[in-house]
Amino acid sequence: MQESTTRCNTLTNTLNILEQAVKRFDGAFAAIFIFLQCTCPVSLASWDSWPISPAEAVLYSPETKIPRTGELALRRAIPANTDMKAIQESLEDISYLLRIPQRKPYGTMEGNVKKALKIAADEKQSILSSIPPELRENGSALYASLVDGKGGLQSLLQSIKDQDPDKVSVGLASSLDNVAQLELLQAPGLSFLLPNEYLKYPRLTGRGVVEFTIEKADGSTFSPEAAGEPRSTATLRVVLDGYSAPLTAGNFAKLVIDGAYDGVKLNHVNQAIISDSESNSGYSVPLEVKPSGQFEPLYKTTLSVQDGELPVLPLSVYGAIAMAHSDVSEEYSSPNQFFIYLYDKRNSGLGGLSFDEGQFSVFGYTTVGRETLPQIKTGDVIRSAKLVEGQDRLVLPKDEQFAFSNP
Repeated sequence: MQESTTRCNTLTNTLNILEQAVKRFDGAFAAIFIFLQCTCPVSLASWDSWPISPAEAVLYSPETKIPRTGELALRRAIPANTDMKAIQESLEDISYLLRIPQRKPYGTMEGNVKKALKIAADEKQSILSSIPPELRENGSALYASLVDGKGGLQSLLQSIKDQDPDKVSVGLASSLDNVAQLELLQAPGLSFLLPNEYLKYPRLTGRGVVEFTIEKADGSTFSPEAAGEPRSTATLRVVLDGYSAPLTAGNFAKLVIDGAYDGVKLNHVNQAIISDSESNSGYSVPLEVKPSGQFEPLYKTTLSVQDGELPVLPLSVYGAIAMAHSDVSEEYSSPNQFFIYLYDKRNSGLGGLSFDEGQFSVFGYTTVGRETLPQIKTGDVIRSAKLVEGQDRLVLPKDEQFAFSNP
């Protein structure tokens, strides 16, 4: 009996010590967090503050493989055949396995490729029949390249058997590129109908590509490319995703065609490059965010990341492009002011998510020229912006179609 009492007292004392330690840790953590917030603020000028408490935002770590590159996010956003998506997911798992620093699980990788090959063989008819008839010949060639081509699955399988991580990485990138091209053929337009009240806005029914030419304001130069000379201008390419943000991407594409960004100055603010908003052009498009796992975007609604809601096009990617909030209403995006997000995991929550994740209409990613983004400073100018791909996918409101076709 005395021994039992002693054990209870010991347990009680231990719990009390732990409780005091936790309280001290909480206080220390709060102090550290407040210090970091004061010295390294994470929100952009004029942005709204994070809607949940800082402690919750920092501690929240979602159990998800959120895309960390624009290419990966764009590939996942394609509304393609389910069999192609199964192949894609099997191959993307290899990307995570390759990151293991020591003994890599080549056996698991081999199993993933064999799974992808089996799906491709068993569901060939389903994969090809999902492609419109006029594109099927191209689709058949891509399918053959995916399975048996130089950078296809059979070649990737051999690289894994040889346990050559460099060759595996190159082969995997090639296979995933083939997958994305096949999926784009399967998705010639939107997979959902827009609400009638939003048909008054321009919309992009697929992918588009915008090319920016950026010029230094002070006459200095951009760093030279490999084995090249210093450059007076730099080129950025941004892929617009109408599959997930058709209204936002459509409005942006039309602004580019109209020359609204030619000559516009840029400002390098905390974690972003943001355009001046002196222009009066553009549409006040409703805030547009497509949640992962959902069939269509939400409008005028932000996502609750702390509840596990994540967007198909995350902001937490270096080079993400999004519209600023409207000055009039948070339920709308700015008619023309955009920003390129310079994601930095050092200024993010423990889950690696931006504190502003799910709060803005992200509509694309910088795919060419990311290395130039840190060199862009306040005052630098967009010399020109051109829609080099996707004009055939831009649908304008009826009252603008005639003017657009007869400039």
